[in-house]
Amino acid sequence: MTFEEILPELKNGKKILRKGWSGFELYVTLVSGDEFEGCPVTPYLLIKTSDEGFSSFAPTVCDILAEDWVIVEG
Repeated sequence: MTFEEILPELKNGKKILRKGWSGFELYVTLVSGDEFEGCPVTPYLLIKTSDEGFSSFAPTVCDILAEDWVIVEG
């Protein structure tokens, strides 16, 4: 799938991933509805990695133009 095709799925709560990644990356997820000190936080993306951690995720131009996006089941 392209990024344009996968984005609505991400917005609907699905976890996504690129087939072309190394395997260290488990999925990308959208976080929304958060608050900090009583103020709303704009939605942001996190990437789950195999070392049990999360990092912020900003898609690169290569990610946006890629056609190997998939929905992660489970």
